[in-house]
Amino acid sequence: MEHHTYSIIIPAYNEAARIDATLEKVLHYAAQHGWDAEVIVVNDGSRDNTVEIVQSHMQRNATLRLLENPGNRGKGYSVRNGMMHAGGEVLLFSDADLSSPIEEAPRLLGAIAEGADIAIGSRWMQSELQTQRQPLYRQFFGRIFNLMLRLILGLQFKDTQCGFKAFTRRSAQAIFPQQKIERWGFDPELLYLAKKYGFKVAEVPVAWAHSTGTRISPLRDGTRMVVEMLKIRWNALTGKYAPTPP
Repeated sequence: MEHHTYSIIIPAYNEAARIDATLEKVLHYAAQHGWDAEVIVVNDGSRDNTVEIVQSHMQRNATLRLLENPGNRGKGYSVRNGMMHAGGEVLLFSDADLSSPIEEAPRLLGAIAEGADIAIGSRWMQSELQTQRQPLYRQFFGRIFNLMLRLILGLQFKDTQCGFKAFTRRSAQAIFPQQKIERWGFDPELLYLAKKYGFKVAEVPVAWAHSTGTRISPLRDGTRMVVEMLKIRWNALTGKYAPTPP
């Protein structure tokens, strides 16, 4: 594993329509700013030609890596897989659709440079930064979900679900080996573990645009995330998580 200043992790499942433009933007931005960075795409059992597109970029860019999950395991598994195989001192994961543009990364990196262990992008701290708002029904489900997070897990953030988060190497190595949730509900688990282990989390307003191609169903996946939220609480009560950071 090579060491770098930054690792940028992009989970990908059937992203052939978007991954080419995403990699162009991310790789260009990192090179333009002279970052010592690796970009890791984690393929989650895609059935389209996502892998071929990534491999074509790899031929032109040695800083790009491809990791393969053992079949389709979920976004949470993909992010953990990338984090556990990354060599950066700061590790950032981003959704493949770049709902938060890569140009927003310095906001997270700046928060970490100022002393945060973890920096999480927030769509709701300055909602005027949203270039394309979520439909109202998604906003409604999001508010209900956020209230439940406060009640069940004691998480006081405005936005836990934004797919744009950065970790110091130390916090990533403490949290990700403890992660149990492998699908959409993994973000609250990461933040619950951060709180449990005493890591400083900065919530940072970022520009964001709702992606019309999103695969999350508020009702179906929202119900699953509530179940996973209860599972996190159960894991905590039954000692499934290490009591202190390793």
